[in-house]
Amino acid sequence: MNVLPQLSGRQSRNIGQSGPLVVIPQNCTGCRTCELACSFAHSQNGTLGHSRIRVYQVGQERHVQVTCLQCVNAACVKVCPTEALIRNKQTSAIEIDENRCIGCGLCATACPFGHMHFNYEIHLPQKCDLCGGQPVCAKFCPHGALEWR
Repeated sequence: MNVLPQLSGRQSRNIGQSGPLVVIPQNCTGCRTCELACSFAHSQNGTLGHSRIRVYQVGQERHVQVTCLQCVNAACVKVCPTEALIRNKQTSAIEIDENRCIGCGLCATACPFGHMHFNYEIHLPQKCDLCGGQPVCAKFCPHGALEWR
């Protein structure tokens, strides 16, 4: 069994039946195709959704993709007063139950990596949900900077 630190982005295989999403920053060219694919995947009523992945330039020709790490012992889950953050047993993604969420934003504040974002338009947090086990960011990345293993 894989022993991991308490706040690790890597998932142990016994958490879910698929995944994880692997970020390979050295392959990222900054094309932002992953952001666009994510926006399309989360669109509603003909309106693009907010991307759950972001690409940042960290050097002249270096970029890094930032998305939820689906932590084994997630701080966002621990701090949620209504237990609205629940790990999907099939995908291992930590998902938001919008019916339980009160929009307090504690989860966004608690994430030590800054990967939980609060959408002020809908008054709810948003994070990577691994697209139900088929993350489109990895599927459409033309440079192999994201992989679904």
